Amino acid sequence: MIRHRFLLSALLLAAVTHAADWSQPVEVRHDDNLSISYQARLDGPYLVVRATLGSGWHTFSLDNQKRAEEKLAGQPALSVDQPTVIKPAEGLAIEGLWYQTPPKDFSRPQLRWFSWGFDREAIFAAKVRSTGATPAHLAIRGQACTETICKNIDVSLSLPVAKPSPTAELNLKDLIPAR
Repeated sequence: MIRHRFLLSALLLAAVTHAADWSQPVEVRHDDNLSISYQARLDGPYLVVRATLGSGWHTFSLDNQKRAEEKLAGQPALSVDQPTVIKPAEGLAIEGLWYQTPPKDFSRPQLRWFSWGFDREAIFAAKVRSTGATPAHLAIRGQACTETICKNIDVSLSLPVAKPSPTAELNLKDLIPAR
């Protein structure tokens, strides 16, 4: 019995410690309902941003516009959903490509509407270097939608910056490069 309590306590402590690595969430709400929330952390040399969506909401990939342009092949679109854009405002500089969770295809080709995104959670990651300012500030723009409502996103997020370690827990094999 004591052994089980100890194991449970150790697991809870590990979960709390791991959760503490993430920044405070920044929430976007529509009425009283959560549309989407963002958290960020440094994982080795990577900035990792997690988007968690409220029930019935979805958001769009980093490369949504480029993917739509490729599918449209020069034809005009009836509508284009706003891609997710994450830019360090201070404290960090991106070095290289962005990676993202493989997006779902939300397209409706019969309407000339092409869109890719996420409906539960998405992870975005890029290699970064510290520019010295702490805490770091990120600007996040995009769009979150239900079947009937779209909400523009324009939020900022702060996270502490420590010297990044050379190793990361992040497995890039779970992500794809944004186009």
